Amino acid sequence: MRGNAEMHELVAPGSLGAVLDLLAAEPGQWTPIAGGTELMVAFSAGRLNAHKLVNLWGIPDLRTIEVTPHSVAMGAAATFLDLRRHTVINAEFPLLARAASWIGSVANQSRATLGGNLANGSPAADSSPALLAYDAEIEMISVRGRHKVPYSEFHSGYKQNVLAADELLYAIHLPRRFARHRQYLRKVGTRRAMAIAKVALGATALLEQGVIREIRLGAASLAPYPMRLKQTETALLGQALTRETVLAARRALIAEVQPIDDIRSTAEYRRRVAVNLLEEFLLELRREGSRL
Repeated sequence: MRGNAEMHELVAPGSLGAVLDLLAAEPGQWTPIAGGTELMVAFSAGRLNAHKLVNLWGIPDLRTIEVTPHSVAMGAAATFLDLRRHTVINAEFPLLARAASWIGSVANQSRATLGGNLANGSPAADSSPALLAYDAEIEMISVRGRHKVPYSEFHSGYKQNVLAADELLYAIHLPRRFARHRQYLRKVGTRRAMAIAKVALGATALLEQGVIREIRLGAASLAPYPMRLKQTETALLGQALTRETVLAARRALIAEVQPIDDIRSTAEYRRRVAVNLLEEFLLELRREGSRL
């Protein structure tokens, strides 16, 4: 079954203010569309349930990357090609730049947007482990104003998030404080790119005098939505990187994650791969710490 364009309405207000006015006038009735790399696939397959679409493509307020001394703010309509080409993101947030290279072909990357990737809410979203590891914040906007939430609190269930019916995902903020951190990102899938992750893990950690002073772990395909592995972090924070610590972290991760069986993999495989990725990162962290 193919999509029928006559079943859908598309409007292009042309400005951020006009979009917000529309969302406020009819809360929950309009679905934003920017690059369309997810929604148009659903349309082509005849399974696009959204009948009223509001176009965000070409609104300059949403396609920005602003750098301040303390943070980088990426507009929700910044594309993954924009991220790959940005000097500061490549230098300070290499995990995000690498994840951006995994998302489809270059043609897809020139249309797919960071905000769309997050709002879509796939448990396997390529950008999510990096953003969780970098302690990202999500900024939302409506006619009522703006506010931020930690990205680790943005997803509320499978394909669900905390956006109100009249709100738009406006920007993603990253703190510029990871220069001294060990950074790690691995994706396990059929291919490195242009394939959905069976498991992915992103991590940042700060090791001082052999003790983990900071650690953030972000995972994809291990729960109904991209998740921050806070229980596993707790098992590691303040600990020396001994073999016992690594084993305790493996046990914490297994207890924390909620993978499923699906056409791409099994829950058991996902658990085993996830703990192996975690151990790989921790052993790399220990080796690097021994050289300091």
